[in-house]
Amino acid sequence: MTTTSPAPSGRWLRALYIRNFIFGGEDSLVSTVGLLSGIAAAGLTRGDIVLTGVVLIFVEALSMAVGSFLAENSAEEYLTRREVPAQTAIKAGLIMFVSYFLLGFVPLAPYLMLSVTAAFPVSIGASLLALWLLGYGSGEKFHVQARRSGLKMLVLGGLAIAIGIIVGRVVR
Repeated sequence: MTTTSPAPSGRWLRALYIRNFIFGGEDSLVSTVGLLSGIAAAGLTRGDIVLTGVVLIFVEALSMAVGSFLAENSAEEYLTRREVPAQTAIKAGLIMFVSYFLLGFVPLAPYLMLSVTAAFPVSIGASLLALWLLGYGSGEKFHVQARRSGLKMLVLGGLAIAIGIIVGRVVR
C-alpha cells in the first residue's frame, strides 16, 4: 500500500523558495568571485575574465536550477511514494536560476567597468558585502541573529574566495 503526504503547506513552500534563493545567491557570489579572482590573480586579460565570468554565470545558473528541480522533485516523490506534479520543483528551480544569475553579476560588474587591477579588490569587496547582506537578510527573515548570520556567510564565503585567489597565484 502506498501512502501519500498532504500537499506542502504555505510555510514549507516559503522556506523552500527562500532556501533556493539563498543557496543560489551564496553559491553564485562565492563561485563567481572565486573564479574571477583566481584567473585575475593568474594574470589573464580583462576580456578573458569577462568572457569566463559570463559563461560561468549562464552555465552555472542553469545547472543549479536543474539540480534544484531534480532534487526537489525526487524528494517530493520519495515523501509521497508516487509521481507528483512538477510545479513546486519548477518554481524552486526558477528561483535558484534567478538568484544565481542576478547575484553572479555582483563580482563580474567591476570587471566590465574597470581595469583588472582596479576591479580585483572592488569585485571582492562587493561580493563580501553582498554575502554579508544575504546572510543578514536571511537572519532577519527567519528571525534569528541577523548579524551573526551575516558574519557567518561573510566568513565562510570569504574563505572560498581566498582559496580561489591562492590557487590562481600558485598555478600562475
